[in-house]
Amino acid sequence: MSFINSFLASILMYFPKWFVRPFAAPYVAGETLKSALDTVRELNQDGFCATLDILGEHVQSEAESFKIRDAYINLFQSIKKAGLDSNVSLKPTHLGLGINYNLALKNLLAILNTAKETDNFMRIDMENSDYTDATINAYQECYTEYNQVGPVFQAYMKRTGDDISELNTAEDFNCRICKGIYRESPNIAFQDREAIRTNFIKATQALLTGPGYVGIATHDITLIDTLETWIRENDIPKTRFEFQVLYGVPMGDRLKKLLEVGYKVRVYVPCGEAWFDYAIRRLKENPNILWYILGNIFKR
Repeated sequence: MSFINSFLASILMYFPKWFVRPFAAPYVAGETLKSALDTVRELNQDGFCATLDILGEHVQSEAESFKIRDAYINLFQSIKKAGLDSNVSLKPTHLGLGINYNLALKNLLAILNTAKETDNFMRIDMENSDYTDATINAYQECYTEYNQVGPVFQAYMKRTGDDISELNTAEDFNCRICKGIYRESPNIAFQDREAIRTNFIKATQALLTGPGYVGIATHDITLIDTLETWIRENDIPKTRFEFQVLYGVPMGDRLKKLLEVGYKVRVYVPCGEAWFDYAIRRLKENPNILWYILGNIFKR
């Protein structure tokens, strides 16, 4: 059955969007701002906070980057107006980094100004290694304007330990640590699953041993269990970290248990018109969801 699920997930990308949409629904909070805000409201009612992300990357023109900039500005304002517990995550290439650095920085600073006006936090996602240095530089420039901004570190990157040592120097430092999803050379990135796990643990421990705050972003139950034990044994305050997961990825009752012991859990909520590629990637990672969705379709 798992082979059939994986095969189905791999061929969905060749089907029309109308056919794929039901399979994408568990992972994407709709295409409209209203559907995204409604999803966050439901998560808040269940005890979760959120981070909203407008799906997409690698815009092809300045005009397109300005459109995305304005959408993020509106997103911050809408979160404030709705009184929701959600910050915002964004990708630099979605704001023009693939075109030129100054364009992306200008757009980031405009959005950051709105984050400041609405008393919210802006997360700058990390993409593939071609953009790592530029993304860190953009983060540092943003930080000088408003400290409620933070980068993302990827545990599979061999440079991550050095980046943490350089940046984790103040109590207002706030970052996310994740495994990483892009294909990278073995020269710069760990390829072995256990090596990535080990580096994830080391990176998280380094962040929590230092002064900063960390979003522990993983669905790996082994990692969550290992880090929760270490956090408890080392008396790390609950105000120093949060657990983060992707919207729609099954976690059994693990998230409920994290909430029950008083940990903050933030759900990464993607939304927007560019849902197709994101949903295909999620389905490839978790193909067993296909039969569950098909069952619900036929029940209806």
